[in-house]
Amino acid sequence: MMHGGWGHGPGMGSGGGGGGMGMRQGLRGALDQDQDEALGSVYDHQVVSRLARYVLPYRRLALAALVCTLFYSISSSAGPRIIGLAIDQFIAAGDLAGLTVITAVYLANGLVSWVTQYGQTLALSWVGQSVLHTLRTSMVDHLQKLSLSFFDANEVGRLMSRVQNDVLSLQELLTAGFFNVVQDIVSLCIVVYLLFSMNARLALIAFSVVPVLVVVMAIWQRYSRMAFMRVRQAIAVVNAGLQENISGVRVIQSLSREDTNLREFDRVNEAHFAANLRAGRLAAAVQPLVEFLVAAATALVIIFGGRQALAGEMGIGELVAFTLYIQRFFEPIRELTMQYTQFQRAMVGGVRIFEVLDTPVDIQNALDATELPPVRGEVRYDHVNFSYIPGIPVLQDVDLHVRPGETVALVGATGAGKSTMFSLLARFYDVSGGRVTIDGYDLRGVTQASLRRQMAIVLQEPFLFTGTLLDNIRYGRLEATDAEVGAAAKAVGAHDFIMRLEQGYQTVLQERGGNLSVGQRQLISFARAILADPRILMLDEATANVDTQTELLIQRALKELLRGRTSFVIAHRLSTVRDADRIVVLEHGRIVEEGTHQELLERSGLYANLYTMSYAAVGNRDGRGRLLSEAPLPT
Repeated sequence: MMHGGWGHGPGMGSGGGGGGMGMRQGLRGALDQDQDEALGSVYDHQVVSRLARYVLPYRRLALAALVCTLFYSISSSAGPRIIGLAIDQFIAAGDLAGLTVITAVYLANGLVSWVTQYGQTLALSWVGQSVLHTLRTSMVDHLQKLSLSFFDANEVGRLMSRVQNDVLSLQELLTAGFFNVVQDIVSLCIVVYLLFSMNARLALIAFSVVPVLVVVMAIWQRYSRMAFMRVRQAIAVVNAGLQENISGVRVIQSLSREDTNLREFDRVNEAHFAANLRAGRLAAAVQPLVEFLVAAATALVIIFGGRQALAGEMGIGELVAFTLYIQRFFEPIRELTMQYTQFQRAMVGGVRIFEVLDTPVDIQNALDATELPPVRGEVRYDHVNFSYIPGIPVLQDVDLHVRPGETVALVGATGAGKSTMFSLLARFYDVSGGRVTIDGYDLRGVTQASLRRQMAIVLQEPFLFTGTLLDNIRYGRLEATDAEVGAAAKAVGAHDFIMRLEQGYQTVLQERGGNLSVGQRQLISFARAILADPRILMLDEATANVDTQTELLIQRALKELLRGRTSFVIAHRLSTVRDADRIVVLEHGRIVEEGTHQELLERSGLYANLYTMSYAAVGNRDGRGRLLSEAPLPT
């Protein structure tokens, strides 16, 4: 299924994601991703018209910038003509008073140029940055509303590129590029008019080098486009390798891969070096050649114009002005040529930005959606079917009724559909068939905000945000007092280790809580969930990555935390599962067994087999055959 130009692949489902496969795979991914860096057309009407809507609220400033641009082009073009008049009319005639007046006129013209350029730059910066601010805000707002299926199918790196690199490519266009083109075109037209009005024959002689310039720039554009593309691709590979080396530094050092990784990084760094050298050679070749053509045109003007001046057919001042205008004629051409690639990059960036903004939100509130009132917590999966990819079922005819306050443990092999049941209950996805209800309310008929306010999910991999510990615990309930935050931390056994930190609850966390252990991060996520006071609590293997001591803290806290709440628990450890009111065993997306721990053992079914494989081999039992140690259920 395609949405807004983005490919949607399989969802995450209940399966976990694997780790990286080393630098080569990371670099290959960067190369594949960099196919997005291709340059497009120099003008895309759809992109320009969409951008115009964002500029519309600032139309007065944009108009002011345009007016300033026009007046700046006119005033800057008037300078050589004033110099020519000063030489021919006043210097040659020895008219000091007239020379003083024309000098004052020249200075006044310079002041107009300064004021109009300042106004143009200021107005453009305001308009451009305002539009970019709105675009970034719109993209982040839309990304937060998109369904999880979108993020299942699109890498974080690509999304970051949309928000950062593509908006940056538009910044060049919005803050200067477009108006620079207008300025260059207006200046070019004025200069051509003045040259022909001053001396049409001499203008034609000077323009004889233009066809050569056009051919040179066309050839250069062809080669430079590929060269600069290779530079962009090469730096993307370098950045990918650098990111992977920094993120995986613990693995690299533990496996003594420093030298090997350095050689691989040096290889891609050399490729970047070579690409830059080629681009530099092209840039170095074209500029002197253009300067030579400008010099050739100037030489023709001096030769043929000088003859006309000696013959009295034109004044010395007019010849000087004509020569200065020849310089002014080639400047806009150079600028327009250099901006060609920038416009292509900006158009592609605009296309990709609007692809994101046009991506539909799959999970939306129904037009007649109602607020979900405070619930008792009765949950029903009513003959639910679900597929991430059409034709590949993940859940099949799941029928489950959970009473208010009941704790249900979901057990099964990886891919059985456990996490998918969580996702459907939180309405991260919509069912393919059947329905999920809470207190009789179909989840598709209530607002998502009112639904999620009454539930909390604790994941296997705790995610902590930048900020203090206090902020992270209070994340889901901003109005909570410090005392309530402390009570939540005490309830899960986190208060003691927090108070041992130098700053206590005001401790600032490193990226993703890197200055805490995994177990400590998990305790913080527990406290955050409890502070939100949910009616429905979902624990997705929340104790899988904690040590035995931390698990004991959590187990003691869970007995109190789960009391009175409808709770769903996914866990592979028997200690987390056996105390549940009911255990539901899933296999290939179907419920195959239900019951208490003891009931399921007596049935000698799938759960009993899982139990036997996990614990029979342990051998640590007391005289009555009871386990003295535990291992996780297999997946």
